[in-house]
Amino acid sequence: MAVILGLESSCDETAAALVTSDRRIIAHRLAGQEERHRPYGGVVPEIAARAHAEKMTPLVEAVFAEAGARLSDVDAIAATAGPGLIGGVMVGLVTGKALALASGKPLIAVNHLEGHALSPRLVDPDLDFPYLLLLVSGGHCQILRVNGVGAYERLATTIDDAAGEAFDKTAKLLGLGFPGGPAVEKAAESGDPHAVPLPRPLAGSKEPHFSFAGLKSAVLRASESGQYGAEDIAASFQMAVIDCLRDRLNHILDRTERLAALVVAGGVAANGAVRAMLQELAGERDMRFVAPPLWLCTDNAAMIAWAGAERFAAGLNDPLDIPARPRWPLDETASAVRGAGVKA
Repeated sequence: MAVILGLESSCDETAAALVTSDRRIIAHRLAGQEERHRPYGGVVPEIAARAHAEKMTPLVEAVFAEAGARLSDVDAIAATAGPGLIGGVMVGLVTGKALALASGKPLIAVNHLEGHALSPRLVDPDLDFPYLLLLVSGGHCQILRVNGVGAYERLATTIDDAAGEAFDKTAKLLGLGFPGGPAVEKAAESGDPHAVPLPRPLAGSKEPHFSFAGLKSAVLRASESGQYGAEDIAASFQMAVIDCLRDRLNHILDRTERLAALVVAGGVAANGAVRAMLQELAGERDMRFVAPPLWLCTDNAAMIAWAGAERFAAGLNDPLDIPARPRWPLDETASAVRGAGVKA
């Protein structure tokens, strides 16, 4: 049994965790930054980086104290090395490098997206490779075939904005507060999902990809028209996103080999309406539906430690001079797509 220390600092959550290779979360600590960013309606990179620098060391100390363990008790140190806000990524990665150098333990530089992609396996030992993954977060919206640790085939991506980013911008446009995703979901509970005629970008398209920029623009026009309440716009927006996700997944499922499990991960996977749609779709396709618990969908260090454990078992360690990366696709062999998708 290996014990892995995981560090996460890619956006606005600073986190540390100790996780074992037999799927036990020994200790986990997380410090959010919502109050610091709320006045700006979104994450300010400079503020986030400073907060990570303030919080990372105390969180690591708290995790070891909670576990009654020392640095010498861990087998490897896993730290997010990208993608993300580069200042924050550097804080966690440099901390991981320092701990690895001081202890003589291996460093594992984890792709934040791989943390999400493998997180369902932390809580579901029956989830075997390969599986179909919908990865939906603030920065990414992709469908991937997960063939194994470090082995990902991108089947679809967004050509402009991610679903989570669209949730955040919609919340800001409607004055619903920060963080945006939960705020939109809460407002949608009181709204009519059919009240506002919003587009479903790329629905029915022959290409497999996503697009949400036009949907955001339509939300802006609906808000400025004065014809609709915020709750109705939120509910209609959420339904439009769900319809787009379902349409694009069906497009992929109609054209690829059937896999046993449909898996969702990433921050938007915490949305109850999205999860309900995916569970229904999996049932229609005779697939298992697997989703992490809500706390494991948003950024956390347990998923980074678990990805580290999976990579450690596969002998995938990294040198201490490995760089932090603001962009780091899971499938680096995937062809570029039009629009912003070339960066995905």
